[in-house]
Amino acid sequence: MNTQTIDPRPLYTRATEQVAALIRTVRPEHLAGSTPCAEFDVRTLLSHLVGGTLRIATIGEGGDGLAVHPFVDGVPDEGWPAAYEEARVRVLAAWADDARLDAPVRVPWGEAPGRAALSGYVMEKVTHTWDLSEALGRPLELDPELAEFALAVARRVLPDEQRDTDTPFDTAQPVPEKSDAYVRLAAWLGRKPLN
Repeated sequence: MNTQTIDPRPLYTRATEQVAALIRTVRPEHLAGSTPCAEFDVRTLLSHLVGGTLRIATIGEGGDGLAVHPFVDGVPDEGWPAAYEEARVRVLAAWADDARLDAPVRVPWGEAPGRAALSGYVMEKVTHTWDLSEALGRPLELDPELAEFALAVARRVLPDEQRDTDTPFDTAQPVPEKSDAYVRLAAWLGRKPLN
C-alpha cells in the first residue's frame, strides 16, 4: 500500500465514524479509567481526540494548527459525543477540497503536503481508537483496513531505530506473528494491551 499517493480522506472519514461510535459507548464511570497510553486516562484521551481533530480541521482550513491546543477543556462528562461530532463535521468539511491534498501544511512534525499530514492523523486517530477500545473493554469491532493503513504509515514515518526522547512513542514492542492489525499497530507504537 503506497500511503504517500493515496487519498486519505475516505479512510480518515471512516476513522472518525469509528471513533465517534466508540465515544458514544463511554459512560461517566469510564472517564477516570486507565488506557494503554500511560499518561492518559479516558477523559484525557477524549480531550485529545477532540483537540487533535480540531487541530487538523484548522490545518485543513488553511490555518495554523500548531496554535490549536491538542486537548480541550470544559466538556461535561456527558458531552463528549457532541464535542467530538462537532469537531468531526468541521474536519471533514475542511478537507473536502482536493487542492488541500497537495498544499503544504505545517503539522507538529514539520511541513508536509496535506495528503501526508492527513495520513499521519489517520494513524493517530486509529491508534487512539485502539487505546479507547482497550480502555472500554473492546465494546465494538474495529475496522481492520484502517489499522493496516495506519500501520503502513507508522512503519514509514516512525522507524523504531530512529526514535528518541523527543518521539511521542515508545520503542516498538514484540507481538505474536498472527496478531491482528490493531495489536501490531499498537505494538509498533510502543503500547501494550491492558489485559
